[in-house]
Amino acid sequence: MDGQFQPRNTVRAKELRNAATPAERTLWRCLSGRKIGGWKFSRQMPAGPYFADFLCREAQLIVELDGYSHDMRQAYDERRDLWLTENGYRVLRFTNSDVMTNIDGVVFEIERSLALLPTPNPSRKREGDK
Repeated sequence: MDGQFQPRNTVRAKELRNAATPAERTLWRCLSGRKIGGWKFSRQMPAGPYFADFLCREAQLIVELDGYSHDMRQAYDERRDLWLTENGYRVLRFTNSDVMTNIDGVVFEIERSLALLPTPNPSRKREGDK
């Protein structure tokens, strides 16, 4: 970014949260309240010119859920992921079907991507920490 303050589009973020798909609601129940290793996730958060379905700022991790519309805009999503990656974010993508039929597997992949990072709150031990 150019270093200038960019106000958040909170109206758009709220609209997106209110229009959450069943898969987004299901995954949010697993991510909210620092349920994964103490990491804080937010829904429909601005990341540069884009909105991330789920963003963990501390880890610079974005989790995206792809439904039917993803099939229609793969080139857009590729450009978006490239911009996000070039700006320090890691992007994990799952399908809505993944979430609805294998939520444990989705959560495991998110946990795995966060496992090598230092805990966000040193006073809270993560599973496996000594």
